[in-house]
Amino acid sequence: MKSPQKILTTAPLFLLLTLHTLVSSGYDNWPDSRHSNSHYCIGCVLVVSMIEQFTQVHNSTVQTSMERLCSYLPEKLFLKTTCYLVVHIFGPDIIKLFRAHMNADVVCHTLEFCKQDPGQPLCHLYPLPKEAWKFTLEKARQIVKKSPALTYSRSGFDICSFPFLAKICQKIKLAIQNSLPLKDADSDKYSDFPTLRGFHWRGRDCNDSNRMAYPGRRPDNWDSYQDSNCNGIWGVDPKDGIPYEKKFCEGSEPRGVILLGDSAGAHFHIPPDWITASQMSLKSFFNLPIALTNELDWPQLSGTTGFLHSTSRIKENSIYLLLRKRNHCNHRDYQNISKNGASSQNLERFIETLSRNQLLDYPAIVIYAMIGNDVCSGNIDPLPEMTTPEKLYSKVMQTLQYLDSHLPNGSHVILYGLPDGRFLWDQLHDRYHPLGQLNKDVTYAHFYSFLNCLQVSPCHGWMSSNKTLRNLTSERAEQLSTTLKKIATSQKFMNFDLFYLDFDFQKIVKKWQKRGGQPWQLIEPVDGFHPNEVASQLFADLFWEKMQRQWPHVLGKENPFNPQIEQVFGDQGGH
Repeated sequence: MKSPQKILTTAPLFLLLTLHTLVSSGYDNWPDSRHSNSHYCIGCVLVVSMIEQFTQVHNSTVQTSMERLCSYLPEKLFLKTTCYLVVHIFGPDIIKLFRAHMNADVVCHTLEFCKQDPGQPLCHLYPLPKEAWKFTLEKARQIVKKSPALTYSRSGFDICSFPFLAKICQKIKLAIQNSLPLKDADSDKYSDFPTLRGFHWRGRDCNDSNRMAYPGRRPDNWDSYQDSNCNGIWGVDPKDGIPYEKKFCEGSEPRGVILLGDSAGAHFHIPPDWITASQMSLKSFFNLPIALTNELDWPQLSGTTGFLHSTSRIKENSIYLLLRKRNHCNHRDYQNISKNGASSQNLERFIETLSRNQLLDYPAIVIYAMIGNDVCSGNIDPLPEMTTPEKLYSKVMQTLQYLDSHLPNGSHVILYGLPDGRFLWDQLHDRYHPLGQLNKDVTYAHFYSFLNCLQVSPCHGWMSSNKTLRNLTSERAEQLSTTLKKIATSQKFMNFDLFYLDFDFQKIVKKWQKRGGQPWQLIEPVDGFHPNEVASQLFADLFWEKMQRQWPHVLGKENPFNPQIEQVFGDQGGH
């Protein structure tokens, strides 16, 4: 899970298709040039693979395939325009190399997006050519040796250098760096714009010119004259002169939900049809501009704060929607304070983006779910990089003390443990990755090995053929979970009570299998790492069941006035 800024600073066409970001969007920043080069490499191999598969699926020329690919991209963010420009630069060389029967690995090494440094292994996704690698590569280099395109790849070509993309790049960079809404006129940390950390991430601002009007606050004068907490309930009932907010919400114990999470909590997702030639169409990239300006995350569909109903057609809803259903006065009170690459060790960099006023706002349910990055990295030897129980204890206590000084009294904090990620290899290693389904030539074992070789794997420890390493990673995850449980059972705070929940993926698997599903269907197919939308929704359901059974006070009361709220205010302004 590496830095989303790589979306904007690495290889050209690879931004447009955002494929390289499955290894760059949201994992920690890589400090050296080797890892930067690795992002260029994987992006190139993925895109060239798609072009090659396009020629097979549509029985077309390479030139036609590249143009078809560009035609699928939307005009927004200059995506289509930039794609055609990049094809103009690199297309002729790709055509020449394909005519010589070079595969994606050879093409990308020839164009110098992939490089084998001295003393380093050769990283390749596909089987090596029948002829010796050095001979094949030299042959390919002779084909393009005078190509002007090589000056771009050798100079570290940055797509943001195009003048018409500079402003767009800057906006996305700022949103990523600050983890706050880019468009926020009143600086209250809420926005009426969906992406760039806007209301896809936290409830929509109903008055962006008044910083005292935002989701989650206690109503000002019972919202007799305006909606100060953005839940869509305001005004006075003409029948009796009682403010609607007072009539419908007083004593109902409203509360919001706040997630402190990583890329799993933000719902990192790359749609499979973005990289599957046989599934790609004009409709495939319709939501690409939204995804790019949301850091390739889909918080609007996440299991904790999602407000759109699931696209996976399962009946479960997010924790936020369940809270809203329980009490309509909770409308729009959600915050997804998640960040790709987040861990216990770097949460302090962005926890201040959380918005809660102890005096003015309602209590909140805060879910702490740093479920991977404390044990996951892409390093060749990931063990030394793993968070120790002692470091975890120190950082989590620091986080809890911060929350105690900012959350209103009566709040609740739930600490989630870490999963046992051995599930990934066990379920996926011998299955075909989307890139390998057409020709049956790339399994997840091959894909994982490629990422590990490039040192850009989201989790080398679990996405590895080394069983000992997988076991050691799970052992450390279990140690960290035990530490979180110890904190939850031994520490007391003034403004919230504290709970611990296991991240029990096996329970989710059993739920899914009872419906006739297969375990591997719960993992994101493109990155082979993150829990997908179905898994996230099932986790929300499991969370809700646990709360209702053991700690129902965390959820607050069921509001008996919900039907009346619907009758008077409809959908309360929507989301």
